[in-house]
Amino acid sequence: MSEEIIHVYMMPGMAANPTIFEHIKLPEEQFEIHWLEWIMPEDDESLSHYAQRMAAKIKHTNVVLLGVSFGGILVQEMSKFIPVRKLIVVSSVKGSYELPKRMKMAKFTNAYKLLPTQLVKHVETLSKYAVGKTMSKRVELYKKYLSVTDKQYWDWAIKQVISWDQKEAHPNAIYIHGDKDGIFPHSCGGNCIVVKGGTHIMIVNRYRWFNEHLPQLILS
Repeated sequence: MSEEIIHVYMMPGMAANPTIFEHIKLPEEQFEIHWLEWIMPEDDESLSHYAQRMAAKIKHTNVVLLGVSFGGILVQEMSKFIPVRKLIVVSSVKGSYELPKRMKMAKFTNAYKLLPTQLVKHVETLSKYAVGKTMSKRVELYKKYLSVTDKQYWDWAIKQVISWDQKEAHPNAIYIHGDKDGIFPHSCGGNCIVVKGGTHIMIVNRYRWFNEHLPQLILS
């Protein structure tokens, strides 16, 4: 009898398209990868309700959920609505206590509402003014992997991150974090697998680490 296929659903980071997972390869005789995509939030929709709608897109049972960054927050919420075989959270946070100070301050001052989220639509224009190799490379990554440029989505997503109220780590989640993550710099402590030299985009530029270790992490 052939071994049962394990279905692995992957959720990208904020506004990113699932091609960030294009280099993630798992043995096809054991695993089948499914990419999830962001949908537009409803007016004043809670993260919990959004997670419930996303969970309805899971078409198999006993699945693996893997989420990156804000997608890592989302899959933790989705796991409250469906049973999962494994919950894997990459380059994200275990709870609101791991958010950096600037995000915590933005929540209490409402400063996040002043962010010019409408500029996201103009990445193509901004690329013409990118100065230096590092900035040019970063803009090219945005152009390649950013798929949601709607201001309503961005305003909603930023609010959900800084308002997330999870107080402690999910007891059954596997947290994977890079020690050079500049977005969430306080997430390597405690219950966490630390990838040396890993940045916030390590799912893209350290994909070989994930290809090597994910099968064992899922099956263990």
